[in-house]
Amino acid sequence: MIVIAALIISCATGKKALQKGNYFSAVTKAVERLKSDPGNKKASQVLKEGYPMALDWSQEELDLSLTSNRAFKWGVAVDLMKKVNRLSNLIRSTPAARKIIPEPKSYSSELNMALGKAAEERYNAGLLELDLNTREAARTAFDHFYIADQFIPGYKEVIQKLEIAKEIATLKVIVEATTVHTQKYKLSSEFFYKQVFEFLNNKYPKEGFVNFYSPKQAETFKIDQPGFVVKMEFSDFSVGNLTRTEKEEEVKKKTEINTKDTAKVEYKTYTAKIKTYTDEVVSGGRLNLKIVNFQTNNLLRNNFIPGSFTWVNDYAIFAGDIEALDKKQLELTKRKTLPLPPEQDLFIEFTKPIYEQLTNQLNRFFRKYK
Repeated sequence: MIVIAALIISCATGKKALQKGNYFSAVTKAVERLKSDPGNKKASQVLKEGYPMALDWSQEELDLSLTSNRAFKWGVAVDLMKKVNRLSNLIRSTPAARKIIPEPKSYSSELNMALGKAAEERYNAGLLELDLNTREAARTAFDHFYIADQFIPGYKEVIQKLEIAKEIATLKVIVEATTVHTQKYKLSSEFFYKQVFEFLNNKYPKEGFVNFYSPKQAETFKIDQPGFVVKMEFSDFSVGNLTRTEKEEEVKKKTEINTKDTAKVEYKTYTAKIKTYTDEVVSGGRLNLKIVNFQTNNLLRNNFIPGSFTWVNDYAIFAGDIEALDKKQLELTKRKTLPLPPEQDLFIEFTKPIYEQLTNQLNRFFRKYK
């Protein structure tokens, strides 16, 4: 117990982290310990030893980074300076720690200069990528411009460049959904397609790099050169085919009965005839999914997605002794003939498994372009 307690205290004071050379972590833990226990000697010692080591290490890393040819070295410098500043703020807000380190180091003008340099290197990298004028390069350019804007909000023309990069990098997809020709199922098919559009818009929001449009939206936004066209159309579907089956059987149950003579066992046999009816309505169909590369007119996906739904209603009638029926049979006798569901509802039901397969296929195809 003593050893465990010592290990917990050591870890809480940052001693273990200091021994491993994790200077910033060690100092942070030590200061946090001093917040709750100002007189903690081990935490005080870790802070006293670890803080100069953390400063030396960060200065060495700064020098190594800024004298190298590594990409985005000023971004590395900004991160290091911010880490030192966070330690400074932590120490200054902890009286016990401030007694040990009365003047913690903080970068101010140096950080502002580094932020400008970091924004510049990212901005210039974005311009180079943007000049390549490809979707992939524009996607990379967008990331560079975004980071530049994080360093210095509104740096140069970064907002306009972000918009340009986003426009080039975004894959535009037109989704053509053909409603069924039968007026009876027109609204049901439209409901299905609406659900698909909602899935795509939730999975791929407008802020992302894959945007989906209906033909009407594409016309509104003047999208005449999309990346892909998705085509969906129901085919070979049938709804509301009723099948009724009947089964008649005689059932018996032998039950022990109580008599005045406890030494004698008597039984009574109950009998009944039960007729069970099963009404089934099977509905099903297929959706043809096509994905076309608009630029090359290549058919990249062409498959049929099946779906089916069976509505079932079981019920029964009987004649004879009710005691002869088991629990399941008794339950069936309580059921009645039900009216068939509306055909529009049956259409929606058989499209549910199609929806699952369709959305999975669309997501697998387009997620690599996100």
